[in-house]
Amino acid sequence: MERSPAVLHASRRLRILLVKPKPRLGPIVALHRFQLLEPIELGYLAAAVPPGHDVRVLDLRFAHFPLISFRAALRRYRPDIVGITGYTHEANIVKALAREVHRCTPAARVIVGGHHATVAAMDYDIPEIDAVVRGEGCGPFRRIVEALAHGETIRGLEDVLTPGAINPSDLEAFPAFPDPATMPSPRRDLWSSASYYSVWAAEGAAMFQRLFVPASMVRTSFGCRMKCTFCIVPKLFHGRHLARPAEAVAEEISRLPHDHVYFCDDENFVDDVFANELAGELEKLGVKKRYFAWTRSTTVNRFPDLFKRWRALGLDAAFIGFEFPTDEQLRKVRKGATVAENAKAHTALRSMGIAVHAAFMLRPEFDEADFDRLRTYVREMPPAQFSFTICTPSPGTEDYEDILPRIWTPAAFDLHDCMHPLTPTRLPLRRFCKLYAEQVREAGAKNPRRAGKRPIHPVDAPRLIRAQFSYGRAFENVYRDYPRELWDAAGGQSGPTGIA
Repeated sequence: MERSPAVLHASRRLRILLVKPKPRLGPIVALHRFQLLEPIELGYLAAAVPPGHDVRVLDLRFAHFPLISFRAALRRYRPDIVGITGYTHEANIVKALAREVHRCTPAARVIVGGHHATVAAMDYDIPEIDAVVRGEGCGPFRRIVEALAHGETIRGLEDVLTPGAINPSDLEAFPAFPDPATMPSPRRDLWSSASYYSVWAAEGAAMFQRLFVPASMVRTSFGCRMKCTFCIVPKLFHGRHLARPAEAVAEEISRLPHDHVYFCDDENFVDDVFANELAGELEKLGVKKRYFAWTRSTTVNRFPDLFKRWRALGLDAAFIGFEFPTDEQLRKVRKGATVAENAKAHTALRSMGIAVHAAFMLRPEFDEADFDRLRTYVREMPPAQFSFTICTPSPGTEDYEDILPRIWTPAAFDLHDCMHPLTPTRLPLRRFCKLYAEQVREAGAKNPRRAGKRPIHPVDAPRLIRAQFSYGRAFENVYRDYPRELWDAAGGQSGPTGIA
């Protein structure tokens, strides 16, 4: 039941704490040794807050003891509003943080948003949470702040659900995304930009060029037009790709504190008209940056001149979801590309001097032959930076509904990081994880810098060794996150079922 608004007075200047949780799963924590990017989602929320309020960002990913750090921040700052974002694998962490707010600062309102809040809002239907925001959060969060500042109720606000009063009809459709032109530029003054970085892929890197670089994150567009069956993005954005005004994006990029820019769009170049317009605005401003972008092989093959233009602007690397080594597997998930198209795009990008980050997915039903096939395929590929996940459909997709009866752990949300199999593995789980780790380790030798025998900066060498060791070990130990009776389970043997 919603707490009385009387604890907040009309026109009150509110203290607002926006929180990024620290994940607990080994592969995610190990990944942070390679890449830790800005909490840009919180920057957007902060920018949406009406003037006159005090806003702070707490990134718990830096905390050795996140719960202790969170309690200390609550007692020191005494916030009126605590906003928490989270992915599905962080959902129980988000709920634990909400309970801490309730214990330490009971008058504060807890507002939860993010991916999981949108696709599985009922999971946040607990008394310690005051509001669940679905969809794009800037507009709803601004309305929440305005209501609480004037002592008004937040019940009934658009795209805002109040736990205890959530109806199934509220969840039948995803909220419409607003005009991107109405989105603010994220506030980056609320964190130390020097703390965020990314390992940087590059073809033909200079001798001793830095591998770990400070990086800023930018979003130029929202949504995707594709129909991959495991992905929720097309549903969240109703099959649309929505671009921000190119002039505003270019101006934002020109003000960034770092030379390296990590684009976090779902697909940067699918709208070639916008991508060319943005390139023109950057050229007009004389912006000189280095870029990492996400795209698709089919986009590369359709618009090669666009990528040449962006290479001249500073595009160093492109993330492409290769996903699987056979056309049959690609068709199964409606990827919309073929193995031949993937290879053509890979070759084309490298010929332009653009490095490729090739992302692959494993399936729980992989056997020894499937792992061998993938290993052989990767060995025969040209140099690339590689990543490997497990095909894990998002809640809200039809694929997720299909796997629900077969989910073999009671903590499915806790393990929903796309690196833990949610359904029984054909191989014994421990063996599956060992082969998974071997693939991750072996593919590291295909990195363009290593393949080109380009030595990295001496400062980066120890850091890279530690990161690689931690990353490989994390994948090998994935099985330890399951109940012990599942460690050597395989082939449809099931332990507890259902989701947390």
